[in-house]
Amino acid sequence: MIVWINGTFGAGKSSTARELVDLIPHSTLYDPEVTGGGLRRLLPAKRLAEVEDYQDLPIWRRLVVDTAAALLAEVGGVLVVPMTLLRQEYRDEIFGGLAARRIEVRHVLLAPEETILRQRIDGRSEYGDPEIDARVREWCHAHLPPYRAALDWLAADAYTVDTSGLTVTEAARTVADAVMAGRAAPCGIVQTPEPTGETLAAGVLLFDEQDRFLLVDPTYKPGWEFPGGVVEPGEPPARAGMREVAEEIGLELDAVPRLLLVDWERAQPPGYGGLRLLFDGGTLRGDDTARLHLPGAELRDWRFVTEEEAAELLPPVRYRRLRWALRARERGTVLNLEAGVPVG
Repeated sequence: MIVWINGTFGAGKSSTARELVDLIPHSTLYDPEVTGGGLRRLLPAKRLAEVEDYQDLPIWRRLVVDTAAALLAEVGGVLVVPMTLLRQEYRDEIFGGLAARRIEVRHVLLAPEETILRQRIDGRSEYGDPEIDARVREWCHAHLPPYRAALDWLAADAYTVDTSGLTVTEAARTVADAVMAGRAAPCGIVQTPEPTGETLAAGVLLFDEQDRFLLVDPTYKPGWEFPGGVVEPGEPPARAGMREVAEEIGLELDAVPRLLLVDWERAQPPGYGGLRLLFDGGTLRGDDTARLHLPGAELRDWRFVTEEEAAELLPPVRYRRLRWALRARERGTVLNLEAGVPVG
């Protein structure tokens, strides 16, 4: 199990986490700042200069998941992780990666009132160098607006502890009590096992009466997606797409969807790649769309979008696949793709 201590810079995550490991039996501290520091020694300066924060590096997010999993395999028990996560897509990627490894995450947010938080930031002096301390305080203040912007999803996702009137020891005790009593419940995220080889996946395009198509927002990975998922052994791909549509958005399709394209996706470690199929699920009428709902914790939201709007929501590989699927639908044909490019 992981207890992830979130909060803006200056909220007291690290000091609370250090005391928390003494309160939760068989717990170990893992600070992802260590991973970020290691990347400064590993990556070329040119690559580091391309980002303002090492959280923006995909390798950092991947290593956080891998390191946490390796630590738990080594020492067992509970891992206490103090780390600010203000971007929901990064939370999706990291927590989704942990869920895929069957690692339970208890997400806790330390949230003092902003006036108290500002006072604590202004009182920080931990490096003994006035210039460095001033830069740290400036950094903390600069991240208050993004923190405020993230509060809606953070409050909905995490167990919130108001530490305005609490000492570090009291905050740690409050978190420990909440975790051990079950009030800080496991993060509600799908736990899809990581593939061990190439996979076959089926997605379904569903259209509204304005010819827009449906996208869904998974909780376990960044970026939007088409309804669909991995085809189970012995399952017909089109039927797998129908099953996933029913499971994800609660809609039973009346007819088997028509194949639009087959795309071979090359392996990109740690992913194995495989075949990706897209089907045409047809046009949904008003009474159909009224029945759409999200029955589980796997998806956060859904919406109908245009091709242009999808460019802002889909990762590049899925957007390329989408564009060719729409062209196949217009032409009434089936396309064969390799890594997003038509062949034959």
